Amino acid sequence: MRSLRFALIAATMVASAAFASPADPKNGVDFQTLAAAQPVQATGKKVEVIEFFAYHCPACNALEPAFNQWVKKQGDNIVLRRIHLPFQGPADPEAHLYLTLEAMGKVEEYHHKIFRAVHVERKRLMTDDAIIDWAVKNGLDRAKFMETWNSFGVTTKLRRLGQVQSSYKVSGTPTIVIDGKYVTSPGQVAEGNKIQDGSQVMSATTQVLDALVARAAKTK
Repeated sequence: MRSLRFALIAATMVASAAFASPADPKNGVDFQTLAAAQPVQATGKKVEVIEFFAYHCPACNALEPAFNQWVKKQGDNIVLRRIHLPFQGPADPEAHLYLTLEAMGKVEEYHHKIFRAVHVERKRLMTDDAIIDWAVKNGLDRAKFMETWNSFGVTTKLRRLGQVQSSYKVSGTPTIVIDGKYVTSPGQVAEGNKIQDGSQVMSATTQVLDALVARAAKTK
């Protein structure tokens, strides 16, 4: 009886994998649903999309071009938020950099430059001093940058990142959360669909995101 039960479980798992499809994502295969949905900042018919990332993360760098194209394609359907995970704790320098740029309205101008600096130019932007030096050398006014870097708003958000990470049950990057409840990542999509090619993984990930945004939009 036990052998039969195990055989049935194994058959079910194989069947689930066989029918996995990025265009028709399955909970537990292509994405997870949070047990406790988190509040969203999007209003009206728009769907909130949160990208949890880190500048030093190679997978985040690989995802960036495809993800940016996907965001442009979605247009007014979504509201995008980016959250840098505090891998070095409540004073994480990279997360501090992102929050500073966000407060200065400079993310769009500098986001891709940082990825390039880290992954192409091999800059080690892992300390406050290295980051501040890089920011000034790349055209940011030192006084304005430091004022924002040390501001109450930025430092408060920085200290709260760990709590935010815990609320969304995020342990790695990149991780994308749709509508405060659907959680996915290129790693999960690759594993769920048995994909090894990098470009195919990114394409499949955006298909999953399309489907999850459409699913969330139906509830608006």
